Amino acid sequence: MKKVVLSMAVLAVIGMTSCKNQTEEQQASTETMEEVKEIAMAETTFGVRGNCGMCKKTIETAASSVEGVIAATWDIDLKKIDVNYDDTKTDLMAIHNAIAATGYDTDQVSGSEEAYAELPQCCKFDHTMEMSLSEPASGESGNHHEME
Repeated sequence: MKKVVLSMAVLAVIGMTSCKNQTEEQQASTETMEEVKEIAMAETTFGVRGNCGMCKKTIETAASSVEGVIAATWDIDLKKIDVNYDDTKTDLMAIHNAIAATGYDTDQVSGSEEAYAELPQCCKFDHTMEMSLSEPASGESGNHHEME
C-alpha cells in the first residue's frame, strides 16, 4: 500500500513539473511572438484631401484594403490619416497609391483623375486644399455629410 501511495505521489510531482515546463515554454513563445509583432508594427500619419463622411469611408476602406494594414482612421477636419501597418507586409507608398486610386490626393500621390470624376459631388474636393492640419481650418463647423 505504501508503494502505491509513494508511486502516486511521484507521478503527481512529475506531472506537475512537466505541466509547469510546458506552460513556461508556451508563455515564452507567446512573448516572442508579441515582440515580433511590436517590431513589425509601423505607425504613420499623412495628409489626404477630402470633404465628408463618404470620403472618410472611401479613404479608410482603400487604406485598409492594403495587405498588412491593421487600422486606418482619417480625420475629416484635419485632413490627415493615421495608419498602423505591418511593415514586413507592405510599405507606405502602397497605402498612398491605394488611396490615390480611389480619386483622393495624398501628400505624396495625386489621386486618379478618372476615379475623381466618378466621386459624388459632395466628395469633389478643392485640389489646393491644405492637408495634415494641426487644427481644423477656419470656417470648419464640424458639420459633414455622414454615412448612414
